[in-house]
Amino acid sequence: MSVRAKKHLGQHFLKDATVSQRIADAIPRSDDSKLVLEIGPGMGALTQFLLKRDDFETHVVEIDTESVEYLEQNFSNLKGRIHSDDFIKMDLNQIAEGREFMVVGNFPYNISSQILFKVLGYRNQVPMVVGMFQKEVAERVAEGPGSKKYGIISVLLQAFYDIEYLFTVDEDRFIPPPKVKSGVIRLIRNEVEELGCDEKLFTSVVKMAFNQRRKTLRNALKPLISKVPGLLEENMDLLSRRAETLTVSEFIELTHKLSVETSG
Repeated sequence: MSVRAKKHLGQHFLKDATVSQRIADAIPRSDDSKLVLEIGPGMGALTQFLLKRDDFETHVVEIDTESVEYLEQNFSNLKGRIHSDDFIKMDLNQIAEGREFMVVGNFPYNISSQILFKVLGYRNQVPMVVGMFQKEVAERVAEGPGSKKYGIISVLLQAFYDIEYLFTVDEDRFIPPPKVKSGVIRLIRNEVEELGCDEKLFTSVVKMAFNQRRKTLRNALKPLISKVPGLLEENMDLLSRRAETLTVSEFIELTHKLSVETSG
């Protein structure tokens, strides 16, 4: 039995065992027993290497019933740890039960950003993510300020994770081959527990700033700035810049000024 790749699920099955091994090896070995959730295992190209590791317990989450059937037939050592569910919609503590867990996978392109935002919601339980994405998305997540690739998802994730771009994977390493290259990145939880500002406002500020990224912040954030007397005059240097030049800490500082002044 083999599984037919389904376009609506964004499936591109990895066929290069060397790449799978490199992804598994990107998870540092630990003496502590860990839990790994692999998202979208397909026919188990990566799963087989995760299962060779004795320093963590692997569970897989797969929405495709055909892939679930394949895994059940070919991976008897995964019995009881194959979860036929939608990762985006599910309560991950049905598996984790309050424990920490790492998220790993050759992620479907069509939901890769959603996977990362889902991780943000569980950030205090997810110390690490190792995943393959469309190269453009991987670069955007890992990129720092000063680049056109740096954007909303970069800032929101880098507020809580240190992110490293590991390597690029060519199109011919998949069945069927995608039309774009892929990139593998690793996210490691940093020490930030709270941003020190209104987190919802922080998200709004970042989104507003980048949604009009060609404008300076004084123009892109005008509806918010206008509510805070003196903010523009006192922060002219900062607000004369564009979103892509600000660090995460500068976005936090700006949000703090907006929230403190607004609440006062």
